[in-house]
Amino acid sequence: MVQTFAPTLPLVSQRREKSRRVVPMGKWAFFNDEFVPLEEAKISIATHAFNYGTGCFGGIRAYWNEEEKQLFVFRAPKHFHRFLESCRLLNIALPYDTDDLIGITLELLRRDNYQQDAYMRPIAYKATEDITPRLYDLEDAFAMFTRPQGNYINLEVRAGTSSWRRIDDNSIPARGKITGAYINSSFARSEAHWSGYDEAIVLNQDGHVSEGSSENIFIVRHGKLVTPCVQDNILEGVTRATIMELARDELGLEIIERSIDRSELYISDEAFFTGTGAQVAAIIEIDHRPLGNGKMGPVTKQIQELYFRTVRGRNPRYMHWLTPVYPR
Repeated sequence: MVQTFAPTLPLVSQRREKSRRVVPMGKWAFFNDEFVPLEEAKISIATHAFNYGTGCFGGIRAYWNEEEKQLFVFRAPKHFHRFLESCRLLNIALPYDTDDLIGITLELLRRDNYQQDAYMRPIAYKATEDITPRLYDLEDAFAMFTRPQGNYINLEVRAGTSSWRRIDDNSIPARGKITGAYINSSFARSEAHWSGYDEAIVLNQDGHVSEGSSENIFIVRHGKLVTPCVQDNILEGVTRATIMELARDELGLEIIERSIDRSELYISDEAFFTGTGAQVAAIIEIDHRPLGNGKMGPVTKQIQELYFRTVRGRNPRYMHWLTPVYPR
């Protein structure tokens, strides 16, 4: 006789209570080619992307300028250009171009009338309900949601080198934001957390520094800004490219893209993470070794302040990077 297990109601209730975490979200989503209340944007558990990670996503920020009472989307065209490149990696064809996607983004933000910093998450995915892992003969779909967003990580962090290696381009391309690939990031960040660090630094298969769990990384040595090259299996970060341009053109720093050894991290003068989520976050300690005096260094501080002035529309030279949300 086959016995079945049915959890008692108190046990089910306890599990639900333990797993319940309230995360602020916007009220609207774009789903199935229309704007719908967020709670109506649902997919089946049989969806291909849910089972195999066959999707890609973007991470975009909008910054509130209190003086101007305006919300600025930061580098929207560049973000959506990379998003569509990620789609190409997965053989996903969408009926939207960059302008369409920007329009959808602005409408979502206006519907929620954000007057604070916000985050936008576009997702393209294989929507067919099927159990065969593949990238062909499947329906493509697109969705987007938003949420209020402050600092994703602290602006000063302690990092540890992860035992998990970054995925290789010939395994899963790290240059695209492929949903299934981020289990690699989840392993690295969880290990860092359980080891008492704020964030992880991940090496590639050759033992060179790749990036953080989901951030690009820079070090400062001898007055120069050094960052891993794209061939070290990094995401081609929009914020990374932004920092390189700002540091070169505004601060006159020399930028070097090359491989970085783990030991070079320890003797660097400064280091910091960059990313849409991380923004510019100083790394003040790596593997229990303080960098410099164990505080944010002067170069990092300059770059961080310049970045925040720029994204909030307080740097006239780069207003072309900003898309205002509310008509004036």
